[in-house]
Amino acid sequence: MSDVRPAPGTEMIFQWRKWDGSPHWRHECVYLGADEWGDWLGQPAGWHSARPGASFVTAGPNVTLVPRQTDYALTVNRDHPKAMRIYIDIGWDVRWSDDPLLAVGIDMDLDVVRVDGDRGIWIDDRDEWEEHSAQYGYPAEIMTRLEALALDLEQRVRTQTAPFDDATGDLWLDRLEALHLAPRLDS
Repeated sequence: MSDVRPAPGTEMIFQWRKWDGSPHWRHECVYLGADEWGDWLGQPAGWHSARPGASFVTAGPNVTLVPRQTDYALTVNRDHPKAMRIYIDIGWDVRWSDDPLLAVGIDMDLDVVRVDGDRGIWIDDRDEWEEHSAQYGYPAEIMTRLEALALDLEQRVRTQTAPFDDATGDLWLDRLEALHLAPRLDS
């Protein structure tokens, strides 16, 4: 794991994989900087994310926290078409790789979601969690830990405890937008 970080504004990748090592989401990002919570990456509107069998272009900007705690990644959206403000991927071994331009993690299915409006806040993808825990053989102690973490994070999102509050994410979203990065037309 690298302790070296790129200069703010440097393009990089956040690569998820599944428990068995198979590739999952790959996000084009830019390094924004660090605070007491960890390192922040940004994805401007018009940049790409892809996984086997699916891809999308971001409609609005988002920032992702790669925290010092290695079992989740927090994404905060601005101007999301479905009003999704917060999306927390429960993960495993979320960290920087040996390459300072690559952050990595194992997607563990459970997600904590906050949508502005009637839907509110919930833990998503419990069906995938059950299916993949059987398919991949997640260890029981990891399952217990991550289920408790999802409940804890859901509560922290409800109470808007930093960094799950609007002000923290907005600070980093403003820094991303100040870079004036153009949409990607060729990725």
